[in-house]
Amino acid sequence: MKIRPPVALAATAALAAAALAIQPPTPAAAGDRPSSGSRAVLEEYMADSWRSMAAMTDESTGLPADNIGGDLAASSRSGYTSPTNIGAYLWSTVAARDTGLISRREARERARTTIATVAGMEKHEPSGMFYNWYDPATGDKLDVFPGGGAIEQFASSVDNGWLATGLLLTERAIPALKHQARAIRSQMDFGYYYNPAEGVRKEPGSDAPVGGQIRGGFWVDPPSGCSVADNYRGDEDVYYTCHHYGSFNTEPRIASYLGIAAGQIPAKHYFGTLRTFPPTCDWSWTETKPTGEWHTYEGVDVFEGTLPYRGHRLVPTWGGSMFEALMVPLFVPEETWGARSWGVNHPLYVQAQIEHGMDEAGYGYWGFSPSNDPAGGYREYGVDQLGIDGPGYTSDQERTSWEQAYEGCPDRAGTPAPTAYGDGVVTPHASFLALRYAPDQALANLAKLRENFDAYGPGGFYDAVAVRSGTVSKKYLALDQGMVVAALGNALAGDSLRTYVSRGALSDKVRPLMEEEVFTTQAR
Repeated sequence: MKIRPPVALAATAALAAAALAIQPPTPAAAGDRPSSGSRAVLEEYMADSWRSMAAMTDESTGLPADNIGGDLAASSRSGYTSPTNIGAYLWSTVAARDTGLISRREARERARTTIATVAGMEKHEPSGMFYNWYDPATGDKLDVFPGGGAIEQFASSVDNGWLATGLLLTERAIPALKHQARAIRSQMDFGYYYNPAEGVRKEPGSDAPVGGQIRGGFWVDPPSGCSVADNYRGDEDVYYTCHHYGSFNTEPRIASYLGIAAGQIPAKHYFGTLRTFPPTCDWSWTETKPTGEWHTYEGVDVFEGTLPYRGHRLVPTWGGSMFEALMVPLFVPEETWGARSWGVNHPLYVQAQIEHGMDEAGYGYWGFSPSNDPAGGYREYGVDQLGIDGPGYTSDQERTSWEQAYEGCPDRAGTPAPTAYGDGVVTPHASFLALRYAPDQALANLAKLRENFDAYGPGGFYDAVAVRSGTVSKKYLALDQGMVVAALGNALAGDSLRTYVSRGALSDKVRPLMEEEVFTTQAR
């Protein structure tokens, strides 16, 4: 997940009523069109959300700010941006074109400006990877955040994954920019992050190899915190994060997919990350004891584990948030390629988030994902029990969590389940991510948020609502609005964004891996 800088960062009654009738979600078929009534709502959301992306963007550089104030005033733009934000603006520009909001010429000129700036931005030349923070008004690499705070510049695997996604999409969607976008993307080597020696623990008694994992990123100069000096490409040492992205169902898998598709990372890496940790006391610091079985794919032993939630069993994310699970399938049709894995897990994950908000916590709303904190700043939100990590992300301001028991481990007897939750924080982008898998529930949830709170402004839904206090974070974030626009673009334009990204090498090399795997996920 991105490390953010230390700064404070007319719906129908029928739709609103539908939120009370929670049914198990069924994914919409590929290419399905919304009904005429819901299409009009989606088109309104799309037009307003695109307005926020355009307002964030400096016309001279084509770079979006990380965030902007709720009034969309240019003076309220943040003075920093990231590779993820830039990728989000590129795909949003194409989505705006494909849904008829802007002309082909305008989309081409907007993307041309952005790509010309990116081509001149400072990066780590041996890997082709970009650093985490730049000035959107100039494209210069930042060494200090606006307002203070030194930056130890870092090349993030996941952030570069989202920039590469935007570039890949642009080169396929805008033929006039094909060569310029490809020239940047072809230099990006995701193998720089791949550690072949780090992977899932083997089944006891097996001599199968590990699949390897990717690091969170690297610094060029030694950072003040933990780092590992190494270089997987044999070049001059960089300083890798001490952690790997070991959890499978999280957003860094976009970098894994791109690396596999490009031949920079071996296919077995798909099976090198964790569905859950194996069910032994070595891992009793995680959420609770998983159940599952061992399978072998591409020569790698994989524990096909799941965690329980209200009678369901599902493959968790790291922290329990929506965007960890569902940002990647905005661009990669995981639930169709992996019908026996993602095709079961994605809709069930949405159902679990709905049940938490509506039934378990009783907020009356749902959709928990990292967002601006209505009390100020930025925070991770999620459903604690849907994450591998023991503490997980929580859904309320009070950080109400539950230490479940880990059967058979004396140090994890557990604590009683919460009997009440506090001021739940719901972010609208989570409902847009769920739109494919639970369209009626997602639209109803958004309608209620708009009707019952001051949650909608000139750029669409504001970033987050604390639903018991009614406090609203009146900000727009490029990352979150980029997810909203991508979801709406797919819904309104026949999955065009997915089509641009997933064809070719991704389909040829990643789809067979998804088709091979079977999760042990089960609905109650």
